[in-house]
Amino acid sequence: TERRKRQNGSNSRKRRRLLAKQTKLIESGWNKMANLPPSLSMGTPFGGPSNSAGAPANKDRNLASAEQLVLDLSNPELRENALLELSKKRELFQDLAPLLWNSFGTIAALLQEIVSIYSVLAPPNLTPAQSNRVCNSLALLQCVASHSDTRMLFLKAHIPLYLYPFLNTTSKSRPFEYLRLTSLGVIGALVKVDDTEVISFLLSTEIIPLCLRTMEMGSELSKTVATFIVQKILLDDVGMDYICTTAERFFAVGRVLGNMVQSLVEQPSPRLLKHIIRCYLRLSDNPRACAALGSCLPDSLRDGTFSNCLREDQIARRWLQQLVHNVGVGRVPTHQGGGFEHML
Repeated sequence: TERRKRQNGSNSRKRRRLLAKQTKLIESGWNKMANLPPSLSMGTPFGGPSNSAGAPANKDRNLASAEQLVLDLSNPELRENALLELSKKRELFQDLAPLLWNSFGTIAALLQEIVSIYSVLAPPNLTPAQSNRVCNSLALLQCVASHSDTRMLFLKAHIPLYLYPFLNTTSKSRPFEYLRLTSLGVIGALVKVDDTEVISFLLSTEIIPLCLRTMEMGSELSKTVATFIVQKILLDDVGMDYICTTAERFFAVGRVLGNMVQSLVEQPSPRLLKHIIRCYLRLSDNPRACAALGSCLPDSLRDGTFSNCLREDQIARRWLQQLVHNVGVGRVPTHQGGGFEHML
């Protein structure tokens, strides 16, 4: 009995240490993601050049370590630690994404981790330990989504759909916010590379409403990544046509962007504002959308409210000037019916 107590105590301490490591990893990921858009990547490329004389030996050791950890993912008893170690060291492993994708049962194990917490999403009963573990799984999926050899395979397997229940949550607790942010990171990794096929796939799903939801109720960082995703969709002609095809879609996006601008008047965020401005500027490329912006573009973007906020960002200031110019010269008199209003 005494031995069992000591063993239980030892296991409890190990679990606490593991949870602390996971939390630190997620926090570190958040800090890295603070520099996201336009660099929504995993960091340095896998197997990037090294000037170290021992690079070949280190490369071999890293590969052996990665292969063993990937094998450990198939063992439920070893999976939690393998998830943590792979997530933490993923930048050190060359071609980790193909290894994950082509290893028997590995992607299924990652999806099993994701599906296992669906039942605690509503009502919201997600624990920090559950969130951290799934976020580690999502980090590995982001690795797969980022790699040129596995990106389209990832899409064709419709794996992004497994993330959508997380984006559909509304709880603002930290475990849920971590889930949303890491899930958005996976989608962001897909859209970071300009590829119409990726955009077309995402538009065939509910990605726009899910991003708009996050833009309305997420943390500043989640809002920034979600807005970046919408921006990248708009910058693709297929995405632009999708948003501007109907008044309903245009005004859904415009309403959320406008609400975000209003909230930034009270709590400015240069990074988030920059992506909002870029979305508006892209919308102004469409004649009907530009005409509609004449009446729905927030006054705070026209009257210098954000001059101080953008004083360090010359690109954002130039975008804003171009936006105001486009809207000013692109307004169509109401009787000509050039905008979306006549469609409502």
